[in-house]
Amino acid sequence: MFDLDGVVYIGGEAVPGVAPAIAALREGGTHVAFVTNNASRRAEAVAEHLVALGVPARPEDVVTSAQAAARVLLATHGHGAPVLVMGADGLVDAVRTAGLVPVTDPEASEVVAVVTGFGPDVVWKDLMRVAVRIRDGLPWVASNTDLTFPASFGLAPGHGTQVEMLRRFSNREPVVAGKPARPLLDETIRRVGGARPLMVGDRLDTDIEGARAVEVASLLVLTGVSGLVEVVAAQPRERPDFIASTLEGLFEAHPAPTVEERPEAGVVSTLDGWRAAVGPDGVLQVEGVGSVDDWWRAVSGAAWGHLDRTGRVADVARLLPPHEDVGTRR
Repeated sequence: MFDLDGVVYIGGEAVPGVAPAIAALREGGTHVAFVTNNASRRAEAVAEHLVALGVPARPEDVVTSAQAAARVLLATHGHGAPVLVMGADGLVDAVRTAGLVPVTDPEASEVVAVVTGFGPDVVWKDLMRVAVRIRDGLPWVASNTDLTFPASFGLAPGHGTQVEMLRRFSNREPVVAGKPARPLLDETIRRVGGARPLMVGDRLDTDIEGARAVEVASLLVLTGVSGLVEVVAAQPRERPDFIASTLEGLFEAHPAPTVEERPEAGVVSTLDGWRAAVGPDGVLQVEGVGSVDDWWRAVSGAAWGHLDRTGRVADVARLLPPHEDVGTRR
């Protein structure tokens, strides 16, 4: 189960090496699904985008938070229920395809619920009316709560910023369909099947936490949002089973570091030539030689051991991750 933004593509460009990696998986008989919290585009449009990037995909391979939100609404309100939709065409289409009736007029009195999603053309006056209706009791489903998403010009505000505004004004909580909540990955597994699903993502707080919520394994790749600062601060619910700098990690063994508490050195993590340690001063230091991915595994072992033991995040202000196989580093 591949997240899209930051894993398969960034903006309009494919992440290097993604197309051959996914092709190799399929050739080996692995089922592939593309899972996205982005509710603005229809599954057909996402599949077309993937094909244009050299990644063969069918609409049925794509599962969006809009589809998961529509499934939640259908289960709650039944076939044919009128639902107020505040979002882009992908959300409107998902609601209609699920057998519900999408309504776009925020004043419509017949609606039984409202669903919100990322929509750059949603106007403020409509949001104001929806906010009041949510405050007054209209059931609310949010496609996702992502505060940011990686755009070609950098991190941009996501639908989560709008959710925060509606939540604070109405003092009400939405039912969330996208990661890290369960509905999106439950919907993906329901559609695609598979005995041992693996979630591949770039965000600890959505992809990895979502995988833990549905009790499936996860691989964090370092091509998108999460980097060193996020990895060392990861809480247990956000920690991946596997970590790799790129999707090549799908085809490699993932040895676990040896993590020990030593009175004189703090938490020490060693793996295949690397030694990462967080001393009494809380500073994480690394020395040794080895592969880039083993560096990350050693670092995460030391950082998480220190965080669990002390409740404090290791200081990595002066630590630079390697970008290729390296010699001794300090």
